[in-house]
Amino acid sequence: MASRTRHPIHLKRAYEEPEAGDGQRLLVDGLWPRGLRKETLQAEAWLKALAPSTALRKWFGHDPARWDGFRTRYFAELEANPEALARLRGYLVRGPVTLLYAAHDEEHNNAVALRDYLLHGSGNAGA
Repeated sequence: MASRTRHPIHLKRAYEEPEAGDGQRLLVDGLWPRGLRKETLQAEAWLKALAPSTALRKWFGHDPARWDGFRTRYFAELEANPEALARLRGYLVRGPVTLLYAAHDEEHNNAVALRDYLLHGSGNAGA
């Protein structure tokens, strides 16, 4: 399926150094990354409303065996939050975006799921 975004969506752990190619850096976790100062993170915005609910985050617990269930539930939460998605789409039409997350697991986290939702799900990022 073709991408519905106008600009690239990158993923990066919040603890990695900012780079010129990051574009707009957006934190998409519900909790601020431990030990990081705002100046160090250099995020354009903290889109806390796009993070999974506390109940979903705790249920998932970064257990890869629950990944498919997490994605299904998280996508339903995103569908129910059009205002937060519209805010993210606003960034995507302006240029490249890097979704920042704090999780250690680089394959099973909410930023990966959010990017998948935007690129292949019902996110309609380019609308």
